[in-house]
Amino acid sequence: MRLYLSSYRLGDEPERLTALLRTPRPAAVVANAVDMLPADLRAEGVAGEVTALAGLGLTAEEVDLRAYFGQAERLAADLERYELVWFRGGNTFVLRAALALSGGDRVLADLVRADTVVWGGYSAGCCVLAPSLRGIEQVDDPGAVLGCYGTEPVWDGLGLVEYAIVPHYRSGHPESAAVELLAARYRTEETAHRTLRDGEAIVVGDGRAR
Repeated sequence: MRLYLSSYRLGDEPERLTALLRTPRPAAVVANAVDMLPADLRAEGVAGEVTALAGLGLTAEEVDLRAYFGQAERLAADLERYELVWFRGGNTFVLRAALALSGGDRVLADLVRADTVVWGGYSAGCCVLAPSLRGIEQVDDPGAVLGCYGTEPVWDGLGLVEYAIVPHYRSGHPESAAVELLAARYRTEETAHRTLRDGEAIVVGDGRAR
């Protein structure tokens, strides 16, 4: 299993992401965590991710999970052409719902566990991997899911890591104050978690995490 879980954007050492890659296959950018934004702002966000990955020498293109709602088999087939799937930050609950509606939660979990693709991303793109999303409502609005997709939020995470990830910790990010309270809640409830300051990333590969 290969993971690159950044607090914000590509982090301070993006070469650790490219070191996980084994083939010249392109990267898929998943930006559904910002589906609640106006279309033009969402498109700008996608373009920014594609440009950032190009700066690492990677060819990237968007895979919009909304185009696969109810079509998990087609999503699985289309993802075969990518080695890296890069998840933009945004609203964790919106991203989780898009993964559920497209079957991407099951498809991508299987691909990651089989070591076929690298899961990379930041903020919401990391938080969604925890066993549960309980607590994240202190930072992200679960009600945004209803406005985006007309469905209720999903509270179970993908469970690809055994702990909650708390990004933007003590980083001067607009969400850092709310994140401080979230980390305090996790400590009080004895919920396993890892805090990340902006610039930091959790890297999983070769059977170890660092």
